[in-house]
Amino acid sequence: MKFFNSFSVLGDDIVKIVVTEVVGGNLCICCGDGQKVYDRISAAFQAGKKAIVSFLGVKETVPAFMDTAIAQLYEHFTEEEIEAKLSAIDIDADGIDDIKNAVYWKKEYLKDPQRFREAARKSLGDEDE
Repeated sequence: MKFFNSFSVLGDDIVKIVVTEVVGGNLCICCGDGQKVYDRISAAFQAGKKAIVSFLGVKETVPAFMDTAIAQLYEHFTEEEIEAKLSAIDIDADGIDDIKNAVYWKKEYLKDPQRFREAARKSLGDEDE
């Protein structure tokens, strides 16, 4: 995961996404808000652009937000594309940890989704077993 540095030169091929503007506040705790950020990043990628995501002013993040905003990208784009096109800036250590955790678990899930579904069923006490 190499997207914690900004691109060296801003240009027409780079979109800056300010998280506090997208979510309308400084708390990044709702999956719905994460989806708004994901939609902006995804649109930039689909337009062939890079995305700089600024967390300037963000007071709190949670892994569920980062799962939706960042880790969801791994379902639709290659890891190489994400690392080449995504940059996160102005983010504190807790936010970085939330991204790392979300990305780790998304990659694990994508390796074997059935294993995760079965574990969830067992954990929730599915009566069909």
